[in-house]
Amino acid sequence: MRKLFNKFKKSTTKEAKAHPVIYICLFLVLLIALFVRVYRTEALLGFYYDQGRDAMVIWRLWQDHKFFMIGPVTGLAGIFLGPFYYYLIAPFYLISGGDPVLPAVFLAFLSTIAIYFLYLLGKEFQDRITGLIAAVIAGFSYYIVLAGRWLSNPTPILLTSVLLLLSMWKIVKGESKKWWIAIALLIGISLHFEAASAVFYLPMILVFAVWQKKNFPDKKVFLISSAAFIGTLFPQIFFNFRHENILFNGFKETFVEQESFKLSFQQVLGTRLNYFWAVFHSKILPGLETWVLVISAIVLGISIERKKEFNRNALTLLAIFIGIPMLGFIFFQGNSGNIYDYYMTGYYLPIILLFSMGLAKLLKTNLGKLIILIFFFLFFTRNGEFVKNHIAAGFDGPTHITLGNELQAVDWIFEDAKGKGQFNVDVYVPPVIPHSYDYLFLWQATKRCGDSLCEMNLVEQVSLLYTLYEEDPPHPERLEAWLARQKGIGEVEEESSFGGITVQRRKRL
Repeated sequence: MRKLFNKFKKSTTKEAKAHPVIYICLFLVLLIALFVRVYRTEALLGFYYDQGRDAMVIWRLWQDHKFFMIGPVTGLAGIFLGPFYYYLIAPFYLISGGDPVLPAVFLAFLSTIAIYFLYLLGKEFQDRITGLIAAVIAGFSYYIVLAGRWLSNPTPILLTSVLLLLSMWKIVKGESKKWWIAIALLIGISLHFEAASAVFYLPMILVFAVWQKKNFPDKKVFLISSAAFIGTLFPQIFFNFRHENILFNGFKETFVEQESFKLSFQQVLGTRLNYFWAVFHSKILPGLETWVLVISAIVLGISIERKKEFNRNALTLLAIFIGIPMLGFIFFQGNSGNIYDYYMTGYYLPIILLFSMGLAKLLKTNLGKLIILIFFFLFFTRNGEFVKNHIAAGFDGPTHITLGNELQAVDWIFEDAKGKGQFNVDVYVPPVIPHSYDYLFLWQATKRCGDSLCEMNLVEQVSLLYTLYEEDPPHPERLEAWLARQKGIGEVEEESSFGGITVQRRKRL
């Protein structure tokens, strides 16, 4: 590993010295991209249901030494991801003493590293300008920035997707067949992050293997690759057999009994095509769909006209990497037909790379250069506005809820409760289960008072009750019903609000 790193370092240094302008620009892109992904994380981190659930699992790992063999639940009943995401961020929860900011910053760093490897792919597939264009788009696209700021299991797949694509490219180029081992590991690890993205890596890699049969691994490498892939699945397999085939039964129910994949896809074809288009144009010029359509049409036209200038192997690889999963999404009709933007997280950056390859061809003519100037003017003004508004936002808006004002609300309760004896806390959040506050109260109470939890009673009802609730614009009737029940439980003595969060001190009736 050290030898490989030294070789990479030497070649990178040599390359940067040979093309200083490109690499100065790339360095600035990466530096600013990291900045917009970590700036004010402590205030703006989205810490909700999933984040609280994950933090509680990791808390039990460090506090109670409860190791785990599965990761977050997927959107499919009975199907869990592997635990690698938890183990990936667990050290940063330990170092920070339970603060979720450091794990979020670490994931943002990984997403920035992904941009560097996207540049390398662009350079390998076409040229350095293509790589730089792809890095700029990925670095400052508003929705890619949000994906990089997300403390959630799909975020690391931004990096593993480009590493996987790079490993496959090494095979295409006829380099060492040991890259098949990296491919197997990256697919297996990706399945720990976002199954909806990575599950389609499996048919994709089969098509790729048929295409690259001349570079198929020898018996030794094949066995090592197979063992590496199976090894990444071992925790889930072990968990499954210890819990009466819960995972296998979940797969059977979802994919066999519910017939999640169907050949008769005509009824969803239009919906899926609209979905793919929405995923694409939102990552380029959010809210400017017509402009994306016009520029994409121009790029496609130029690309067809100059098709001989493209690296055919690179285009074929991208077509397999992106196209096979898109076919899979079309045939997939399970999960009640629901399909979400983040399901494509593993394809965001490869799609940007493909677009950048065509965009770079416009530099061949003066008119094309003008079109690129128009594109980047629109790109930076539109995405820049959204990114600026996001990272500069306060958290005192009437419906704003992020870690900043969540902690303000929690701190208010602990400060108010000082010297008043034992107290209870009751919380309302949409969608009902308050995992985020379960963690925040436990973390802050332990940080402040150790095992005494600052006299917060988690078992018995006591006379001092604090209620905390978040605004619920989609379903105000649910919040109203909860508040009505609280009236019969305790009388409000004092109240304070922090953005979209209200806290109350009550005396239990």
